[in-house]
Amino acid sequence: MKCKFLILVFLFPLLIAAQGKVKKYTVTSPNKKLAFTLNVSDKLEISAHYNGKILLDPSVIDMELSTGILGHHPKVRKTKSRRISEELYPVIREKQAVIQNNCNELRIDFKDHFFLILRAYNEGFAYRFGTNISGEITVISETGKYRFPEDHMFWWSREKKFYSSNQVTYAYKSLKEFKPDELASLPLIIDSKNGPKMVVTETDLQDYPGMWLRGDQTTGFHRVSPKYPKKFTHKNDRYHPIAERENYIAKTRGTRTFPWRIFALAEKDEDLITNQLSYILASPQKIKETAWIKPGKVAWDWWNANNISGVDFRAGINTETYKYYIDFASKYGLEYVILDEGWYVLGDIMNIVPEIDMEEILSYAKQKNVGIVLWCVWKTLDDKVDLAMDQFEKWGIKGIKVDFMDRDDQQMVNYYHKIAKKAAEHHLLVDFHGAYKPSGLRRMYPNVITREAVNGAEEFKWSIHQTPEHDLILPFGRMLAGPMDYTPGAMHNAQKKDYKPIFDTPMSMGTRCHQLAMYVVYESPLQMLCDSPSNYYREPEAMEFLSMVPTVWDKTLVLDARVSDYILLARKNGKNWYVGAMTDWDARDLEVNLSFLPEGKQYKMNLYQDGINADRIAIDFKQIISIVDHTYHKKIHLAPGGGMVMILEPLN
Repeated sequence: MKCKFLILVFLFPLLIAAQGKVKKYTVTSPNKKLAFTLNVSDKLEISAHYNGKILLDPSVIDMELSTGILGHHPKVRKTKSRRISEELYPVIREKQAVIQNNCNELRIDFKDHFFLILRAYNEGFAYRFGTNISGEITVISETGKYRFPEDHMFWWSREKKFYSSNQVTYAYKSLKEFKPDELASLPLIIDSKNGPKMVVTETDLQDYPGMWLRGDQTTGFHRVSPKYPKKFTHKNDRYHPIAERENYIAKTRGTRTFPWRIFALAEKDEDLITNQLSYILASPQKIKETAWIKPGKVAWDWWNANNISGVDFRAGINTETYKYYIDFASKYGLEYVILDEGWYVLGDIMNIVPEIDMEEILSYAKQKNVGIVLWCVWKTLDDKVDLAMDQFEKWGIKGIKVDFMDRDDQQMVNYYHKIAKKAAEHHLLVDFHGAYKPSGLRRMYPNVITREAVNGAEEFKWSIHQTPEHDLILPFGRMLAGPMDYTPGAMHNAQKKDYKPIFDTPMSMGTRCHQLAMYVVYESPLQMLCDSPSNYYREPEAMEFLSMVPTVWDKTLVLDARVSDYILLARKNGKNWYVGAMTDWDARDLEVNLSFLPEGKQYKMNLYQDGINADRIAIDFKQIISIVDHTYHKKIHLAPGGGMVMILEPLN
């Protein structure tokens, strides 16, 4: 990542107010709308105001070490303020080619060898702990008892336990309904009654466990983290449940900073889509040379169970089938083909199944200019990680999909960093599945190009809960944290009355255009085409779009959006614009206004929209090609569970 920046360090006016024994240290956002305050008395509390209204009531924060609690009877030693104004140029352009980082920062140092950093952005606020203690420290717990002025509604990412892949569905409930025995993973979206929407998440997670939330049936919730694993129960190659945990969450170096706790804000729902705080607050890039990191689209085998037709060989996990996938990828300009589960003998990553001739597959892929990505179970990879990585590099493998970690305790977080680093050394992309939410790793290691941590299209194989409404929650919360490997592209589409989960020949809920729109709406620089190449060959109009749509973006404009209901946005890559829209189970007309196009330019518009019968048969769509300019302003009808996409190519 290249960055061009100007950081001004100075003592800008800092509000310090004494009220009784409480001292208040406040930092404001550049636009002055947000005031983020640390209250210091016999404890530490954070609070926030937005446009003069209470956003966050005084909320206790502290960190318990084995030697005492940082934040009990704290004594301020010094404070330092600075204003940050910089431009970041990410290697992987997920939302924008240029990211603006503008904020005011306040650092408060305390006498007990710790400090807090507070930042106020126009787009939200964040804080982190830091320590200056020699040697190693043991962190027993970290407290964050977040309190809000009203009983807000929120989208609850329902979890049962810490051993989780963060593949969740969402319930819409009030804070007071959030019970002490209930658990939520991040990000979490708060639907504030009289203020901006908020998304709670974290970033710059290093050598420390992830942050989760528990309810307490008040107008708030509190943060928790999984304790360090002590003993495992081995079940099989991918399932290693934790039988016993230690009494601490981390043992770590005593001089360090801890993860940022983020409260992203948006007066308009659409502003959550372009929020970049998760990236901005992460640590800078650790890879020097990045030209080898190539985003792209991937032909995927597992979702469709290798069900191909019209061939004279037995389809399955074998050389002939993957050459068929490579031919498909080559024909449509897809950058990669993935070999998912089954290419190696489970439990031994160096033992290729006899049906696979890896050398032949790789030679054929190279002739066709198609890269190969390999799936593996995390533990199987870890058992022979150096041997495997060396072999992958010799083969010319372009990336790995690492699966079934299902944890974010300190030990597993460190595993992610180890794999990211080793993969970069061997010029391998990484797609983490069975993963925790993105927490800044992709900025440090841009070869970590995407990850799951989302209830995506695989749910169509066995679930009835993967609804269009669920699809319309994801862009506002989960995607704020970072790219998500939802794996779209189903060609068998169904309305609610016709849908049923089928494992080997799955269908999707919603219309064909709902699926196509995901390639514009959902951010994943390594984007899967989940269905069978045989099905795609039968859909040349859809493949015309899928062969053209990019996976990274120079610019993103959200034209209209409402959490869980609908979204309409435009993204630019090079000279072309791409517009995507999705709706929940409610049919609706969305106004598509192309006034963002430059005046005096004409564009060829290739429009895909729900067909007139898409409310009855979800595969129905129509394609319209016309010439448009910045004056185009029309309503486009979206069927229940519907969508729309357009490609705009300049003619002059």
